[in-house]
Amino acid sequence: MKMIVAPLLRIFFRPWMEGEENIPDEGPAILASNHLSFSDSFFLPALLKRRVTFIAKAEYFTTPGIKGRLTAAFFKGVGQLPVDRSGARGAGEAAIRSGIAVIERGEVFGVYPEGTRSPDGKLYRGKVGGLARVALATGAPVIPVAMIDTEKVQPPGQVFPNFGVRPGIRIGRPLDFSRYQGMENDRFILRSVTDEVMYEIMRLSGQEYVDIYATAAKRQLAEEKKAADADRKAQQKAEKAAEQEKAAEQEKSTEQEKDAGA
Repeated sequence: MKMIVAPLLRIFFRPWMEGEENIPDEGPAILASNHLSFSDSFFLPALLKRRVTFIAKAEYFTTPGIKGRLTAAFFKGVGQLPVDRSGARGAGEAAIRSGIAVIERGEVFGVYPEGTRSPDGKLYRGKVGGLARVALATGAPVIPVAMIDTEKVQPPGQVFPNFGVRPGIRIGRPLDFSRYQGMENDRFILRSVTDEVMYEIMRLSGQEYVDIYATAAKRQLAEEKKAADADRKAQQKAEKAAEQEKAAEQEKSTEQEKDAGA
């Protein structure tokens, strides 16, 4: 990954990076990043010196077909951990246990607090759970990370990347939450920790912050698109009916003119 993919990314995209010195050369750390594009999974782990282990949804490892096998090979190759999200609570607990295990090995654990990719480039509310609980249970520093313009490299739903964009990574200073250690079961503390991290990501990324979950935003956008499609189809149907009515009136007028001439 770092020997082959990273040089290719540097050649074709010329990505820039700020604040890499904020990541310790050794010892455990948690990277908390915004999530704009599937390409985040390439740029962030490939360009950093240290290996970063992220939690990835199990579908990335089980999707059939050539694309599915290639995706699974990539995620396995970079050491990502599959988590089945079919049971929300069970998936969350599995992710937390996996994150704690990574930290206990003295490694770097990566997490996307939004829980999914942003549907429109905005920064959404961080989910309470994995990030805060792993941080408080282990005492590891949380390092905020902002991915910049990766959604322009590979917009959601687009398979092949755009090569005319230069993305970036901006890494903030470590956040210490040791003052809350042992309070990982207090939901108000978890919310406070998560919001503090999201504020730092917002400051680093310059994104507009929206205080709802990205999953809710995706549903809202899907519903709006569905309503817009329904309106468009209704309008097309009305226009077609109007054209048919106009054609019928013209045909009737022509027949009347023929009868009058006869």
